[in-house]
Amino acid sequence: MDFGEAIHKLSLSFPKNELFNLSSQILRAVDSIALNISEGSILQSKLEFGRFLNYAIRSLAEVATCLYKAKRRNYINEDIFEVHYHEAYHLMNMMIAFKSKL
Repeated sequence: MDFGEAIHKLSLSFPKNELFNLSSQILRAVDSIALNISEGSILQSKLEFGRFLNYAIRSLAEVATCLYKAKRRNYINEDIFEVHYHEAYHLMNMMIAFKSKL
């Protein structure tokens, strides 16, 4: 949830011409992480929960790609990219480890 809010705040700094492109994409992807975890965790089998965790992991990978695109387009600097990318990497590892314990 905190990562999602940080990415939302970051996306507000993107140029207005990205409102319906990269900004929209990164926001949908980052929201999808928490939403898929939530949806999969309620009244689901372990197999089904694992499927939703896979969706969340894929959404996190999408956010990381959006961060790379934002950096390449000079919407964010290297330091900001590194902070958010490393958080995404950490979350990815935690999610994969959690999924392996189901």
